[in-house]
Amino acid sequence: MEFKIAVLAGDGIGPEIIEQAIKVLEAVGLKYNHKFHFTRALVGACAIDAVGNPFPDDTFDLCMNSDAVLFGAIGDPKYDNDPKAKVRPEQGLLAMRKKLGLYANIRPVTTFKSLIHKSPLRPDLVEGADFVVIRELTGGIYFGEKGRSEDLTKAFDTCTYTKDEVIRITKLGFEYAAKRNKRLTVVDKANVLATSRLWRETVQEMEPSYKDIAVDYMFVDNAAMQIIQWPKKFDVMVTENMFGDILSDEASVITGSLGLLPSASVGIHTSVFEPIHGSYPQAAGKDIANPVATILSAAMMLELALDLQDEAKAIRDATDKSLAEGVVTVDIAEGRSYKTSEVGDWISKNI
Repeated sequence: MEFKIAVLAGDGIGPEIIEQAIKVLEAVGLKYNHKFHFTRALVGACAIDAVGNPFPDDTFDLCMNSDAVLFGAIGDPKYDNDPKAKVRPEQGLLAMRKKLGLYANIRPVTTFKSLIHKSPLRPDLVEGADFVVIRELTGGIYFGEKGRSEDLTKAFDTCTYTKDEVIRITKLGFEYAAKRNKRLTVVDKANVLATSRLWRETVQEMEPSYKDIAVDYMFVDNAAMQIIQWPKKFDVMVTENMFGDILSDEASVITGSLGLLPSASVGIHTSVFEPIHGSYPQAAGKDIANPVATILSAAMMLELALDLQDEAKAIRDATDKSLAEGVVTVDIAEGRSYKTSEVGDWISKNI
């Protein structure tokens, strides 16, 4: 089979880690007789530098005409350190989500047996932890009306949600829970926020249609504590945009490294697959960044967007083997460390 993949490497370590995912996908193609056609485009700071737009129209058109998007990372210190910058790399990410209709971010949080001791939590707390955070991605405070007063002494950000948006993302949460352990946790702040009360009311109305799913509701501050205290109690968590942004980053830390976890952003048009970490500009060009999250994002792409289940498993199996045998980058190495490119080569050869 043949597939068209849009490659948006982005900034910082993005190009280095994306190259490893491409190597792995090419190995999958050879083994299973598939052909992946990779077409590259600009996004983020490099796109601003080139054309003044963090998500150019050409990039959008490529995404729309591809079977899936493999995305690296965006961000550059020259924009991060300039609070007055009118155009920022992150605007490209928000534009991509909005234009492609990427209303759901899916982050699996799993631990790796060979790396349990790398977690900041006790092994007995994290061993066997396996849950999914489903974050609403195109609504809420990040996309609501915002502004500053004329004298710049006052600012506002508006959090807005519609009932249809809540139904759409929660339906996905119920569907994921049905495939897993049939438990759904809805995270909100309904004791304070009107939008959260809309979320809770809407999900309660949906519950009778999913009688086999056990649903519980949790305030976001409580959820933040329980992810640390009892991470194994969660199965599928669904929440709004900002809460999901914070909680999924918190959850990722319990695995021992940000460089290990993939994610998918799915929705109306083409889905996007990316590591959960940022552009790590300090490591750019040094061939030391951990490519595992990006490689596992490629596995999610095969599984969710292209329906290639065996191929996705081949990537995961080879990646697990690399972790177990210590073929890892410096962030998680205990003895010898391998370069980014060496890890990519090793996993590709094992596939």
